[in-house]
This record gives sequence, structure tokens and C-alpha cells, in this order.
Amino acid sequence: MDIAALLRELSESSGVSGYETEVRERIAEAMRPYVDEIRTDALGNLIGWKRGAGPEPRRKVMLAGHMDEIGLIVTQIEKGFLHFTEVGGYDVRILPGQEVIVHGRKPYPGIVATRPPHVLTPEERNQVPKMEELLIDIGLPPEEVEKEVQVGDLVTLRIPCTSLRNERMAGKAFDDRAAVATILVCLEELSRLRHTWDVYAVATVQEEVGIRGAITSTFGIAPDLGIAIDVTHGDMPGVPDTDTVELGKGPAITTGPNIHPKVFEALVETARRHEIPYQIEAAPGPTGTDAWAIQVSRSGVPTGLLGIPLRYMHNPVETLDLNDIRRAGRLLALTIARLDEVDLSR
Repeated sequence: MDIAALLRELSESSGVSGYETEVRERIAEAMRPYVDEIRTDALGNLIGWKRGAGPEPRRKVMLAGHMDEIGLIVTQIEKGFLHFTEVGGYDVRILPGQEVIVHGRKPYPGIVATRPPHVLTPEERNQVPKMEELLIDIGLPPEEVEKEVQVGDLVTLRIPCTSLRNERMAGKAFDDRAAVATILVCLEELSRLRHTWDVYAVATVQEEVGIRGAITSTFGIAPDLGIAIDVTHGDMPGVPDTDTVELGKGPAITTGPNIHPKVFEALVETARRHEIPYQIEAAPGPTGTDAWAIQVSRSGVPTGLLGIPLRYMHNPVETLDLNDIRRAGRLLALTIARLDEVDLSR
């Protein structure tokens, strides 16, 4: 599997929370060769099912990584300029000067504009502009803008992926399409392994606005065990080492009250057996990921969490190491292949 090409395709696809159709189609195409069945549920989650080799009724393991991305939405049209607000958690500091795509009657290129410094007061020059002060200009006359764009249309950043040195890549929406890529690597690895449990590979929706996709998909699947994959903060200057993990040193295996201790132990033991580099991350409360929704579904699900180290989260230049995705996918597959050994009792 060409992970760089896959991640580039997923990153450059549109899929704002609640509107994931385009990226879902790309993921389905990539997933189809590795699963026995694929479907989309009522909320929009993409669910791939891979049959296990054990006797029926087989136990079920669910893998979850969200495919939605943060984005913008048009709130007002004023003299041909578009006012907007965020869908999910954008950092307004990075928006001025960005190229965007306005998803109107057809996709329109545009730019995020703000008043030039020459017309600002001294106080305003030292302040971050508020989102309501920013405008999107698509270059059309006002009357054409009114015909082609309406309130509620979505806006995504127009950011191509960049390949850096040493297997590093930068781009938008690696949070959390890096996790989707990890799940696909896992499925490819499982095609060469024997596993007795059924595997449900889920690209979830609407995580950025309230982990909604994980809530509904977990309820529908009713897994015996669930593992969420998400990104976690990578090392960079200005951020304490205690709040980050290192790029290129393997996935972070999370421990804490959101995580079942036996699932944590199984992931660590598998990594040690197969000499897969890994890091440990402590989460003292809810992790803010799909893992929380999985854990508290129905009467409770034993849950684990893998984190892909990522720098500059919720920026258009999110940066990761492709080796961390490869290692995380292999770790998941090898753990699934030995689940019959894992005692999930408390």
C-alpha cells in the first residue's frame, strides 16, 4: 500500500463534519479490496466488515477513526463578500490569506481576506482579527455571488499535501485521516494473518462536533472490544514534553480511565513481542476521541486508543511521520490476530 499517495488523496478530499460524502467515497474505494462487506449507516459512518476464521457466533472487534474535518460555513453574503464561521475548532490566527474552496453551486476558489494594516488603528494591528471581521472573496460580481453561493454553503481550505524529508508529510485534515489510513494498513496486514474475531473497520463522522458517529456506530455494531485511532500532539518547541510524543518513534498507546487496562496491556505486549516501536501516553480523564463514545456504549465496551503523533493540530500544515502510521497499522493487526489470548475481565 502506498501510504503517502493514500494520505494525500484523503487529505485533499472534502469532508467537513456532517458532509463527509466525498471523502467517504474515496475511503470506500480503498477499503473494498480488504473487507467482505461494506456499508454506510444512517448517520454516514462507513463500516467495513471482515469475517473472522472462528466458529459462530464470533466475537467482534471495532476499529474507529474519524474521517470528518474541521471547516467553515457561510453565514452571510454582503456586497459579494462572504461572512463565515467555523464548523469544529479552527484557529482564527491561521485563516487570513488562506486559499479556500467555496462549495456553492459548483466549487469556487477564493481567498480569506482581512483589512490591510494601513487602515487599522495601532491597537488593532496588535490584535488577532476576530472571525466575524474576516471575509471570503471569490472574485465574482455581487449579483453572481448571490446566484452561485448561499448561506449554509461549506468552505474548505485549498491546501495540497507537501512531502518533507525523512518520510514526513504535511497537509490538512491529517486529524484524523491519518487514523483512516492506519485502519487501511491494518486491514491489508490482516489479509496475511489468521484472525478468529470479526473485524469492523469504521470511518466515523462528526467527531469534530461531538463524536457523534462513534456513538451511533458502536451502538449498532455492539462490539466486544473497540480500539479508537486518533492523532495526538507531536513534539515541537514551546510545548511541554509531558504534553507531547515524538514523531517517528511509533504510535502512542494510551492509558487512563477511558481505557480498559487489559486492552492497553494487550497492545503493549504485542508491540514488545514484535519489536514495534511505541510510546505511552497518559490520559487522566476523557480522551476527547471516539474512544470515549465506544467505552460507554450500551453496557460498556472494553476500549483501547492508539495515537498518531501529529504536529500543528488543526492547522493547514499538520505534520506527521508515515512510519508511525505503518507501525500503528501493523500493531493493530497483530493484536487482533491474538485476541483469543486476551482476558478482558476486570
